[in-house]
Amino acid sequence: MKNLLIAVVAVLVLGLSQANAQAASLAAMPAASFTKAFPQLKLDSITESQIKGVYEVISGQNVFYFYPEKDLLLVGDLYTSTGQNITGEKKRDLKAKFQEKAIEKIKDLPLEKAVKVGNGPKTVIEFTDPDCPYCRKASEALKKRTDITRYVFLTPLAHPAAISKVHYVLSSKDQEMAYHEMMEGKPVPASSKEYSKAVKDQAEEYLNIARSLAIDGTPTFFINGQQVVGADMDRINELLK
Repeated sequence: MKNLLIAVVAVLVLGLSQANAQAASLAAMPAASFTKAFPQLKLDSITESQIKGVYEVISGQNVFYFYPEKDLLLVGDLYTSTGQNITGEKKRDLKAKFQEKAIEKIKDLPLEKAVKVGNGPKTVIEFTDPDCPYCRKASEALKKRTDITRYVFLTPLAHPAAISKVHYVLSSKDQEMAYHEMMEGKPVPASSKEYSKAVKDQAEEYLNIARSLAIDGTPTFFINGQQVVGADMDRINELLK
């Protein structure tokens, strides 16, 4: 019996030692540890932070801090004693880089799949949300211009329930008219039928295009190689001169 107990204890100790060794190994490989602990988050880079044992994680335009020893993810900004926002500066740099990449990708957008509004000589590429009040404000202002053609990608990022309005616009024979109806706050007609898979796929493609350009807010515009985020009509009108 004594020998059996010794054997059991030895097995337990060995198992704990192996588990501790595995945990230590993962902690020594922060990228592997992070991916295992948070598989739902895309890992673009992981580097040592200014805090010992804590790593800075870049995921898209997001900045996190990871403590691999305990598999903890810290969300928030790091400040120096002088008030410098280290995390904020990193996020601004990331956003600027993503905007540069987005502008480069614009020339390859499938504009033929967008909702075409207007027929003027100047081009406006627009990512908008039918339930966003700022999007509606910008749409109302741009509606008064006759010198632009707008290529609209309906992307309800903050109002997912508005996807039914996107489906309605895309299934309409006169998409431009349907677009204006939705942007004016009108409800989807009760007579609207079930939407086809092709319409739903196109609506999903719009969202994927927005994600590929790292667009996380609406309205977002691309005019003359410049990106404008928000209903900044002064900036938009300046670019359209």
